[in-house]
Amino acid sequence: ELRHRASPWQRNLGYPLAMLGLLALTGISVLIVCFHVLELLLDDAAMPRGIQDASLGQVSFSIFGSFGAALQVVLIFYLMVSSVVGFYSSPLFTRLLPERQDTPLTKIIGNCVSLLVLSSALPVFSRTLGITRFDLLGDFGRFNWLGNFYIVFLYNMSFAGLTTLCLVKRVSWAVQAELIRAFGEDR
Repeated sequence: ELRHRASPWQRNLGYPLAMLGLLALTGISVLIVCFHVLELLLDDAAMPRGIQDASLGQVSFSIFGSFGAALQVVLIFYLMVSSVVGFYSSPLFTRLLPERQDTPLTKIIGNCVSLLVLSSALPVFSRTLGITRFDLLGDFGRFNWLGNFYIVFLYNMSFAGLTTLCLVKRVSWAVQAELIRAFGEDR
């Protein structure tokens, strides 16, 4: 019903641009993770360990300078939003969604705890995937498992593989459904 009430500008320009933006961000994040996997295979320095004596502003955390840093910020924000949407879309946690004017205190506390855990895991998540090397102020690079090549490698490979699989499945099923609808075989 919301799609039918949307203006023609939203339907014909807004929704396709939003989908292209999401596809581009997902594709860029998968490419960065694949590049990080290659770095892991070729160089031990690509492991997400803590940075020693890297003063803020003196060392560039991106290969592409300011553009790369802005891209990292956008990708981290995208990963944050997609992880929250994915968390609340999972069948186990759909009951945790707050309801307008009717949310009990226990559900509010559960939401706060969930968002706190997700936001605390985001720096480690982005460092392990190789999206950024910035340590924030928590010194997240000192976790022992971040020095284990196999765990980091499998984490990166599973992220790249599962994200690509979801992307191909969503895009191919949407195209397939549109082709079936266009040829009139849905009747």
